[in-house]
Amino acid sequence: MPAKYIALVSRQGKLRLAKWYTTLSPKEKTKTIKEVSQLVLARRPKQCNFVEHKDTKVVYRKYASLYFIAGIGLDDNELLMLEIIHRYVEVLDRFFGNVCELDLIFHFQKAYFILDEMVMAGELQEASKKTVLRCLAQQDEAEAVEYAERGWADINLEGVARTALLTVQEFKQSFSR
Repeated sequence: MPAKYIALVSRQGKLRLAKWYTTLSPKEKTKTIKEVSQLVLARRPKQCNFVEHKDTKVVYRKYASLYFIAGIGLDDNELLMLEIIHRYVEVLDRFFGNVCELDLIFHFQKAYFILDEMVMAGELQEASKKTVLRCLAQQDEAEAVEYAERGWADINLEGVARTALLTVQEFKQSFSR
């Protein structure tokens, strides 16, 4: 049951994550995401979580302010895809501790890593939450060792990035007055 793509879209229609398992041009990818997002966002909460779009079946599920969307073949099992989406959300919840949209914005690389650990070439590869979380812990450990070796262990890179962003915004505001 290979998925053609998996995407996370906010309630406002902003793309937060997209993983493609088929080859399409960037223009086709953008067009597909836009069409599918509009299709899903326009549906009412009581409607079915499956809808056809061109040659794919779109399976989606809403969690808080995010829509988790997957495109699968017309003959593939929608319920299995719903279960894969739910398992992905469970792992995100365990890792981030009640995941929210901001976690995915600021730590998108972790969200992609989790997805890559679970799904490969559109097929579910690892269903065990414990195994995926163990791989994440090992990756975090390896990162910490690498940062320590480079002398970055005491530097809060996220804090540095936020400070730089605020400084740029303040600089722009001073010229706009």
